[in-house]
Amino acid sequence: MRILGIDPGSKATGYGFIEQRGNQLLHLDNGAVFTDSQMDLPLRLHRIYHCICQLIAKHKPDVVAVEQVFMARNPASALKLGHARGVALLAGVNAELPVYEYSALQIKSAVVGYGRAGKNQVQQMTRVLLNLPE
Repeated sequence: MRILGIDPGSKATGYGFIEQRGNQLLHLDNGAVFTDSQMDLPLRLHRIYHCICQLIAKHKPDVVAVEQVFMARNPASALKLGHARGVALLAGVNAELPVYEYSALQIKSAVVGYGRAGKNQVQQMTRVLLNLPE
């Protein structure tokens, strides 16, 4: 099974492709879609959508997993994040893929075993699980 994971953001939307083969998880690709904060929001959202669609066409995942919105202190930032999530969800659905949503707590629990793990712990465990050099 090939999985596309998306961490949405209006300035940077992170993505990673992994493949499950038996009990192994294999890293295929990862990166981020960056947008210029000086651009109008609709153009930034179009860039995110277009890039995710290209990535789906290139890597042909079986499913898409998108991180749910957390509570932000700034309502305007939360709305922009919600828009970025929306175009990520739309890209998956338009490709006729099953799309799943997970909270940060669920992701951290699955990766680290502790839902309140710090970013460094998640990065380190991801590196170990996927046998990445860095």
